Amino acid sequence: MMDASFEDGAEQPLRLMAADADDLKVMSALTQDAVFPGNEMSFLKGERRFAILLNRFRWEDKTAAERRGRNFERVQSVLMVEDVLGVQTQGVSRDEDTVYSLMAVEFEAGEDGMGRLTLTLSGDGAIALNVEAVNISLKDVTRPYVAPSKQAPGHDA
Repeated sequence: MMDASFEDGAEQPLRLMAADADDLKVMSALTQDAVFPGNEMSFLKGERRFAILLNRFRWEDKTAAERRGRNFERVQSVLMVEDVLGVQTQGVSRDEDTVYSLMAVEFEAGEDGMGRLTLTLSGDGAIALNVEAVNISLKDVTRPYVAPSKQAPGHDA
Protein backbone atom coordinates (compact mmCIF):
# COMPACT_ATOMS: atom_id res chain seq x y z
CA MET A 1 0.00 0.00 0.00
CA MET A 2 1.28 3.48 -0.95
CA ASP A 3 0.99 6.60 1.15
CA ALA A 4 -1.26 9.34 -0.20
CA SER A 5 0.45 12.13 -2.09
CA PHE A 6 -0.42 15.83 -2.27
CA GLU A 7 -1.89 15.24 -5.74
CA ASP A 8 -4.39 12.77 -4.26
CA GLY A 9 -5.99 15.44 -2.06
CA ALA A 10 -9.41 16.86 -2.80
CA GLU A 11 -9.15 19.65 -5.33
CA GLN A 12 -10.66 23.00 -4.55
CA PRO A 13 -11.82 25.62 -7.05
CA LEU A 14 -9.14 28.14 -7.92
CA ARG A 15 -9.65 31.58 -6.33
CA LEU A 16 -6.92 34.16 -6.89
CA MET A 17 -6.48 37.89 -6.55
CA ALA A 18 -3.89 40.08 -8.25
CA ALA A 19 -2.95 43.41 -6.68
CA ASP A 20 0.31 44.14 -8.53
CA ALA A 21 2.23 43.31 -11.69
CA ASP A 22 3.93 40.27 -10.11
CA ASP A 23 0.59 38.76 -9.06
CA LEU A 24 -0.69 39.45 -12.55
CA LYS A 25 2.05 37.28 -14.10
CA VAL A 26 0.68 34.26 -12.23
CA MET A 27 -2.89 35.07 -13.26
CA SER A 28 -1.81 35.57 -16.87
CA ALA A 29 -0.12 32.15 -16.90
CA LEU A 30 -3.22 30.45 -15.47
CA THR A 31 -5.56 32.11 -17.99
CA GLN A 32 -3.35 31.58 -21.03
CA ASP A 33 -5.31 29.82 -23.78
CA ALA A 34 -8.65 30.36 -22.02
CA VAL A 35 -11.46 30.60 -24.57
CA PHE A 36 -14.70 32.56 -24.46
CA PRO A 37 -17.44 33.69 -26.84
CA GLY A 38 -17.77 37.42 -27.48
CA ASN A 39 -21.06 37.65 -25.62
CA GLU A 40 -19.51 36.41 -22.33
CA MET A 41 -17.79 39.69 -21.48
CA SER A 42 -19.40 42.69 -19.86
CA PHE A 43 -18.50 46.15 -18.62
CA LEU A 44 -20.65 47.49 -15.80
CA LYS A 45 -19.71 51.16 -16.06
CA GLY A 46 -21.63 52.26 -12.96
CA GLU A 47 -19.88 49.60 -10.87
CA ARG A 48 -16.54 50.16 -12.66
CA ARG A 49 -16.27 46.40 -13.22
CA PHE A 50 -15.29 44.34 -16.28
CA ALA A 51 -15.84 40.58 -16.33
CA ILE A 52 -15.35 37.64 -18.68
CA LEU A 53 -16.68 34.10 -18.26
CA LEU A 54 -13.73 32.00 -19.47
CA ASN A 55 -13.33 28.33 -20.30
CA ARG A 56 -9.89 28.05 -18.72
CA PHE A 57 -7.38 25.28 -19.40
CA ARG A 58 -6.31 23.89 -16.01
CA TRP A 59 -2.57 24.53 -16.30
CA GLU A 60 -2.19 23.77 -12.58
CA ASP A 61 -3.38 20.20 -13.30
CA LYS A 62 -1.38 19.55 -16.51
CA THR A 63 1.54 17.67 -14.91
CA ALA A 64 -0.73 15.45 -12.80
CA ALA A 65 -2.86 14.64 -15.86
CA GLU A 66 0.23 13.72 -17.88
CA ARG A 67 1.67 11.61 -15.06
CA ARG A 68 -1.59 9.71 -14.56
CA GLY A 69 -2.38 9.37 -18.28
CA ARG A 70 -5.79 11.02 -17.93
CA ASN A 71 -7.50 13.65 -20.05
CA PHE A 72 -6.67 17.33 -19.71
CA GLU A 73 -9.34 19.53 -18.20
CA ARG A 74 -10.92 22.93 -18.54
CA VAL A 75 -13.10 24.79 -16.05
CA GLN A 76 -15.35 27.82 -16.32
CA SER A 77 -13.89 30.77 -14.46
CA VAL A 78 -14.79 34.41 -13.99
CA LEU A 79 -12.02 36.92 -14.60
CA MET A 80 -13.14 40.09 -12.81
CA VAL A 81 -11.39 43.45 -13.07
CA GLU A 82 -12.38 46.14 -10.55
CA ASP A 83 -11.76 49.92 -10.58
CA VAL A 84 -12.16 50.14 -14.37
CA LEU A 85 -12.41 53.69 -15.70
CA GLY A 86 -12.87 52.78 -19.37
CA VAL A 87 -12.64 49.98 -21.93
CA GLN A 88 -11.24 50.02 -25.46
CA THR A 89 -11.20 47.09 -27.87
CA GLN A 90 -9.46 46.27 -31.11
CA GLY A 91 -10.71 43.48 -33.36
CA VAL A 92 -13.29 42.34 -30.80
CA SER A 93 -16.97 41.60 -31.44
CA ARG A 94 -19.63 40.86 -28.84
CA ASP A 95 -21.05 38.21 -31.18
CA GLU A 96 -21.81 34.88 -29.47
CA ASP A 97 -20.51 32.98 -32.51
CA THR A 98 -17.06 34.57 -32.27
CA VAL A 99 -14.77 32.67 -29.90
CA TYR A 100 -11.61 34.29 -28.55
CA SER A 101 -8.53 32.80 -26.98
CA LEU A 102 -6.79 34.78 -24.25
CA MET A 103 -3.03 34.83 -24.75
CA ALA A 104 -1.80 37.19 -22.02
CA VAL A 105 -2.83 39.71 -19.38
CA GLU A 106 -0.37 42.56 -18.89
CA PHE A 107 -0.26 45.83 -16.96
CA GLU A 108 1.42 49.07 -17.96
CA ALA A 109 1.71 51.43 -14.99
CA GLY A 110 0.79 55.07 -15.29
CA GLU A 111 0.74 57.79 -12.67
CA ASP A 112 -0.29 57.20 -9.04
CA GLY A 113 -0.87 53.43 -9.45
CA MET A 114 -3.25 53.96 -12.35
CA GLY A 115 -2.51 52.28 -15.64
CA ARG A 116 -3.67 50.14 -18.51
CA LEU A 117 -4.46 46.46 -18.30
CA THR A 118 -4.27 44.75 -21.69
CA LEU A 119 -5.87 41.40 -22.48
CA THR A 120 -4.17 40.14 -25.64
CA LEU A 121 -6.29 37.77 -27.72
CA SER A 122 -5.20 35.35 -30.44
CA GLY A 123 -5.16 36.95 -33.87
CA ASP A 124 -5.23 40.71 -33.73
CA GLY A 125 -7.70 41.21 -30.88
CA ALA A 126 -7.06 43.13 -27.69
CA ILE A 127 -9.05 44.56 -24.80
CA ALA A 128 -7.52 47.54 -22.99
CA LEU A 129 -8.86 48.52 -19.58
CA ASN A 130 -7.92 51.85 -18.03
CA VAL A 131 -7.79 51.11 -14.30
CA GLU A 132 -7.19 53.00 -11.08
CA ALA A 133 -5.14 50.10 -9.74
CA VAL A 134 -4.44 46.42 -10.35
CA ASN A 135 -7.45 44.78 -8.71
CA ILE A 136 -8.29 41.52 -10.47
CA SER A 137 -9.75 38.22 -9.35
CA LEU A 138 -10.00 34.81 -10.98
CA LYS A 139 -12.56 32.39 -9.61
CA ASP A 140 -13.52 28.92 -10.86
CA VAL A 141 -17.31 28.67 -10.97
CA THR A 142 -17.90 25.12 -12.29
CA ARG A 143 -16.43 21.69 -11.78
CA PRO A 144 -13.61 20.81 -14.18
CA TYR A 145 -14.61 19.01 -17.38
CA VAL A 146 -12.63 17.08 -19.99
CA ALA A 147 -11.11 19.47 -22.52
CA PRO A 148 -13.03 18.95 -25.79
CA SER A 149 -9.76 18.46 -27.72
CA LYS A 150 -8.41 16.16 -24.97
CA GLN A 151 -5.09 17.92 -25.65
CA ALA A 152 -3.08 20.64 -23.95
CA PRO A 153 -3.13 23.94 -25.86
CA GLY A 154 -0.41 24.12 -28.45
CA HIS A 155 -0.64 20.42 -29.35
CA ASP A 156 -2.26 19.08 -32.49
CA ALA A 157 -5.39 17.05 -31.92
